[in-house]
Amino acid sequence: MPDKLESTLMLIAAGEFSVGILGNAFIGLVNCMDWVKNKKIFSIDLILTSLAISRICLLSIILLDCFILVLYPDVYTSGKQMRIVDFFWTLTNHLSVWFATCLSIFYFLKIAKFFHPRFLWMKWKIDRVILRILLGCVALSVFISLPFAGNLDDDFRHCVKKKWKTNLTWRCRINKTQYSSTKIFLNLLTLFPFSVSLISFLLLIFSLWRHIRQMQLNATGCRDPSTEAHVGALKAVISFLLLFAAYHLAFLIATSSYFMPESELAVIFGELVALICPSSHSFILILGNNKLRQASLRGLWKVKYILKRRKF
Repeated sequence: MPDKLESTLMLIAAGEFSVGILGNAFIGLVNCMDWVKNKKIFSIDLILTSLAISRICLLSIILLDCFILVLYPDVYTSGKQMRIVDFFWTLTNHLSVWFATCLSIFYFLKIAKFFHPRFLWMKWKIDRVILRILLGCVALSVFISLPFAGNLDDDFRHCVKKKWKTNLTWRCRINKTQYSSTKIFLNLLTLFPFSVSLISFLLLIFSLWRHIRQMQLNATGCRDPSTEAHVGALKAVISFLLLFAAYHLAFLIATSSYFMPESELAVIFGELVALICPSSHSFILILGNNKLRQASLRGLWKVKYILKRRKF
């Protein structure tokens, strides 16, 4: 049975999961309804929907791992069942990061103002190839996840439950280097899409600076639609970068718990922090997207109207 601290942490995890599911499901539902209604889907909606679905799966896997760790330790220490969880965590983690990177690149290509021929060609081409890019992200994530699903050490799961009660076994010690190197490499792979998003962010800042400077030279106002679009895109990208940094740190805490004395609590704490990124970023995207923001306001108005009618 879980103690009071574990029960409290599990309750917090369930709350974060519920908030994340609500935000991401709303994004997917609104875009799918718009798709059915208009018989087509815009590139930005396709990216947002793909990102929302990947994050719903990621949230579910993180919460499942947290509950199994506390409530079903026997299942947690058996490698066969947990390899499935590890595979899907790795898969959904990479999918979420790559789809968010696609969103950053899309914002950059659509909003930034550069006149280089290669940039203009990419700007013109992006809508035609976005589906293939997303499918390529899926294929790449599966390719990355399969080797890790086969190589994840069963002793890690066993040591997470037993290490703080007994000394590390010889087998745990002998596989420590192999496990740590595998996890470090796994984390380093996510730094490439993070770097791409960071470059997109910096180029957006440069584009905004040039645009504002041009507006000032022409003695016109700075808050034109292009400036607003730049600012909105920058907010979305920088929020992803900051939340990804927190998520990456939490992921490191959870995976490096192999070397910590209170490893079980370290894993749960890391997963609590990891839940923040896919949960909160969905609401930032809703507020930054005009269609989603208007749909959320209509939904809140309807809920308020229903509650008012029930009161009276």
